[in-house]
Amino acid sequence: MDHILIVDDDPNIRQLLRDYLREMGYDASTAANGTQMQRILDTSQVDLIVLDLMLDGEDGLDITRELRRAHSVPIIILSARGGLLDRILGLEMGADDYLPKPFDPRELIAKIKVVLRRTRAMPAAPRADASAFVSFAGWRLDTRMKQMLSPEGVVVSLGGSDYRTLRTLLDHPNRPLSREFLLDQVFGKERTPLDRSIDVCISRLRQHLKDVTRRPEVIRTVRNEGYMLVADVAYEA
Repeated sequence: MDHILIVDDDPNIRQLLRDYLREMGYDASTAANGTQMQRILDTSQVDLIVLDLMLDGEDGLDITRELRRAHSVPIIILSARGGLLDRILGLEMGADDYLPKPFDPRELIAKIKVVLRRTRAMPAAPRADASAFVSFAGWRLDTRMKQMLSPEGVVVSLGGSDYRTLRTLLDHPNRPLSREFLLDQVFGKERTPLDRSIDVCISRLRQHLKDVTRRPEVIRTVRNEGYMLVADVAYEA
């Protein structure tokens, strides 16, 4: 049974979503703020977080960014701010999807199913799937923990879409991959409505790689073709 954590400062919304999720067959917990959320994460296995962007006295974007630094748990953001810029900012901070308020709980259930399915789906690549670690450009990707280890020993946790983007690039090194191909591999048939979804994933991955390795072209833009990972790749059992 998947465990969904609802983080919202409105007690009515917390109770409504908790009861509805339980009726739909999920294990659901609630938290009113970031501190309560962290306490649950420290003591329970959480499969997905539904996070209100506008918590009382806290910035949901900051919480999302901090979550992504330490966890690969999928995040769906809820917010009364439903503009395109806010959605893009949420994705850039590491969220996996975005649902504007007010919303129908049935739509949230649909998004939860899609995000969990996407997170657990793996690109078709036998060599990588059989390997626990993938090394490239001084980095080491742990395919079981969905974490990267930098040359300096810094651990970077990846969100579901970022991880699948990186895996797809690693499975086709030194070859330009079109945005359409990446969209198919990362999001499948349930693509997000934002055309920038892959670009956001690439931007986050580049930031991780550039910050530590100082190699801004590990992931290169190939004009009129797409993106290419420029590195030798080695698979380890």
